[in-house]
Amino acid sequence: MNENTTTEQRFTDEERAAMKERASEVKAARRGTRAKADAEGEVLAKIAEMTDADRVIAERLHAVVKSNAPQFTPRLWYGMPAYARNGKIVCFFQPAAKFKSRYATLGFNDEARLDDGTMWPTSFALTAMDAAAEERIGAIITQAVS
Repeated sequence: MNENTTTEQRFTDEERAAMKERASEVKAARRGTRAKADAEGEVLAKIAEMTDADRVIAERLHAVVKSNAPQFTPRLWYGMPAYARNGKIVCFFQPAAKFKSRYATLGFNDEARLDDGTMWPTSFALTAMDAAAEERIGAIITQAVS
């Protein structure tokens, strides 16, 4: 590492781990070792490994995405549950514990059709998953699909 590199410019252990997970995902995709059926199993296994608070949210989110966007393909992205359309990630769940945050995040990439004027949100903080949150997320997922 360059002597001029400051501590602030270095990646955290969590960020390096996420990059390694992504590199493994890309390598597996290139080798063709991941079948589509296995992808959802990998997502569910990753959800099962999460802390209790993150797992509860992720399980409910998975169900909401599947019911509102059955055409999305669940897969891992940087070691996080994500949902793709035509091979491109539309949305993802970042557990709070992944980067030691105080809340989990539901994020959307530019494949999501959430455009609303000149500015719109691309991520949402999640601290719990209740009926109101599920309904709101369902509406956002439906919009992302449209």
